[in-house]
Amino acid sequence: MTTKTFLAPAKINLCLHVLGRRANGYHDLAMLMQRVSLYDRITMTLRDQDGLRVSCAGVELPPGQENIAARAVRALLELTERRQGLEIDIDKQIPVAAGLGGGSSDAATVLMGLNEMLDLGLTPRQLMDVGVKLGADVPFFIFRTTAWATGIGEELAAVPAVPQAWYVLVNPGLQVSTAWVYQNLRLTSPRSDLKIPRFSGELGELLELLHNDLEQVTMAHFPLIGDIKQRLRNLGAEGALMSGSGPTVFGVFREERTARAAAEALAAEPGWRAFAVAAVDDECTL
Repeated sequence: MTTKTFLAPAKINLCLHVLGRRANGYHDLAMLMQRVSLYDRITMTLRDQDGLRVSCAGVELPPGQENIAARAVRALLELTERRQGLEIDIDKQIPVAAGLGGGSSDAATVLMGLNEMLDLGLTPRQLMDVGVKLGADVPFFIFRTTAWATGIGEELAAVPAVPQAWYVLVNPGLQVSTAWVYQNLRLTSPRSDLKIPRFSGELGELLELLHNDLEQVTMAHFPLIGDIKQRLRNLGAEGALMSGSGPTVFGVFREERTARAAAEALAAEPGWRAFAVAAVDDECTL
């Protein structure tokens, strides 16, 4: 019996532009995506007997719906024509339905971890092809670096030299449906000047980039999003933005000390969770 634990990081969208809607209902996007140091811990145990068991304390799925990590296992074993007994325990620290990509990160981590533990020899590109069928953000977590994401989010290009910063993530305990947000989005004229950002290392360059087309929908329904952005600025953030479809908001800070003090203050609000995090650009294995 072999057991290994992996870290599945959250992500933030430093910018998110919706370019248009496809006939199949998906949207064309242009996003700058960055992994950050808030992690789910995923422990996988290979077993001799067949069968798959996934446990994730505190997360209740609707009847008939299977955890995305379980779907990732089944997809990978089907592709490689393997049979393998497996237990997966997910220690969930990334808030659910929060715009932080927690489920997609879990699925990506399971794909990469199982590929390693079973010595399947699949390339990152092959894993990304499996992952995109599970969720549009899954390939990004397999890409494992800050990326400019286009298409539905699966076309990725590495973005080097992103200015260093600390981020404070604030989740007010609301759950927002990504599908609902996109269904209620009113598309404006698409921007034609969007291209892969280039940085010289100045934080101001990153601050100028902050933008999220989905904020207009989520904030209109949940004005609290705007309140959190202002609270972050009052506590020293030099910029603030909703991540993904929300409701998590992040503030951008120059100094770790200021970020941690802000996170401590905001975590004191009833029902809120706040985390001071930094960018992650390495492998996440324990």
